[in-house]
Amino acid sequence: MDILEKLTWRYATKKFDPAKKLEQEQLERIIRATNLSASSYGLQPYKVIVVTDPAVREQLKSVSWNQSQITDASHLLIFARYDTLEEQHVEQYIENIASTRQLQRAQLSGFEDTMKGTVKALDKDAAAVWTGKQAYLALGTLLAACAADGVDTCPMEGFNAAAYDEILGLKERNLRTVVIAAVGFRAEDDGMQHAKKVRKPLEDFVELV
Repeated sequence: MDILEKLTWRYATKKFDPAKKLEQEQLERIIRATNLSASSYGLQPYKVIVVTDPAVREQLKSVSWNQSQITDASHLLIFARYDTLEEQHVEQYIENIASTRQLQRAQLSGFEDTMKGTVKALDKDAAAVWTGKQAYLALGTLLAACAADGVDTCPMEGFNAAAYDEILGLKERNLRTVVIAAVGFRAEDDGMQHAKKVRKPLEDFVELV
């Protein structure tokens, strides 16, 4: 696999083919890849919600400027951050580390205290920014993973986040919508797939110090 070729191939798909669906194995592979995304401390202070219900997606479309990707893509993924970070999130993560690596909880006490100190020091606004950034890291991994598997995506910010929270019942679950991604396969008549990718020249993009 040539990663540069795959990333050049991908684009923000404007028109999906509603007749083409991901196989369950494809979806699971993409989700597993997204779960492996980088995250500060490895804490992953967000959740990925996969929406397939046509009725729910129609509701979401109505608060997304009626963009066709919401309903025509095979799947719609919602990246939702935890609205309030609590010590229990850290404690659950520490338990997971101890179990996965077969360690005693006491061996992780320093790391646990550091994370709890970080979480405690964040006010509401700072926590929202930090958790939102973690969700965006996962979105980037999703886009790359889909490109590697020949699956099309469209990352989207054009929607009413508060309405999404209401429709999906996220407020009651301590979650807030950050960003979404439509996942599926491009329609043959989506003209944007033939447009050359435009990015900054490398000499303008990178600076060596």
